[in-house]
Amino acid sequence: MDIPKFSLKFFLPKYWLTWIGISVLYTISWLPYKFQLLLGRLVGRLMYALAKRRRHIARRNLEICFPNMQDHEIQSLLKKNFEAAGIALFESSMGWWWPKWRLAKFCHYQGLEHIEEAQKAGKGVLMVTFHNMCLEICCRVFGQKHPAVAFYRQHNNPLMEYFQYHGRARDNKYLIGAKNVKGLLNALNDNELCFYFPDQDYGRRRSVFVPFFAEENTCTTTGTTLFAGEAGCPVVLVTPQRLDDGKGYLITVSPIIENYPSGDDTADAARLNKLIETEILKAPEQYMWLHRRFKTRPDRKAKSLYD
Repeated sequence: MDIPKFSLKFFLPKYWLTWIGISVLYTISWLPYKFQLLLGRLVGRLMYALAKRRRHIARRNLEICFPNMQDHEIQSLLKKNFEAAGIALFESSMGWWWPKWRLAKFCHYQGLEHIEEAQKAGKGVLMVTFHNMCLEICCRVFGQKHPAVAFYRQHNNPLMEYFQYHGRARDNKYLIGAKNVKGLLNALNDNELCFYFPDQDYGRRRSVFVPFFAEENTCTTTGTTLFAGEAGCPVVLVTPQRLDDGKGYLITVSPIIENYPSGDDTADAARLNKLIETEILKAPEQYMWLHRRFKTRPDRKAKSLYD
């Protein structure tokens, strides 16, 4: 895909509100880190109060995934999740605009040796990760050690797309449109480190229904096995996490997932979901529960779980 370029049309009046929003976020990004965390929590509480539909979706996801959790526990986790969503707004601007010297003291790593071990195969490495709220800044944190390639969904606003692409690609190599399967395969065949996010509901195409937490029939993409199988490359799991007490961000890389793909797409999807579950539970309040993870049902006529 073409790299977004700056255009004089971005100065037209229809982009002025976008410029104001970007300017506010850029200015806030220079404030002290802990103040931004506090501000993010406040924004998250406001989102919790106003975004009723998203609040309902997140609650239903928690109820489905943790049926034995008490109501007060769900409520507490839900509020923390919205606070993490508010913080994520400012983490995006940190990831897009912080200079390396400022980011460096907030970067922590575990298991980077597994990346180096995977690269010894002389192939690309498929790095499976998931949608924790801090993902934007954590991709930049990862890029400090190993610049990578990632799938991403393009923004409908061309000006936001310009800033989003160049912000996300900062300290990494380049981004590939979410529907560009051939592009990601080419990157893997070029021996690149490639991020892939299989933890959301992408619809029935190239999907199977397997367990995810307590939901036995979760629509799960088989794209992971497609990419790993076609490229013949090793697969690792990368966990992004925001640490407590303003210490920054931890990137954890798993050992190479053995015998993956196995030839059984359903078993592989279930296995990967189980691995992702384990990592989510390290900081469940940071996971993106606001997404309709269970919107696609095995029975097309079944009632939505979010009604």
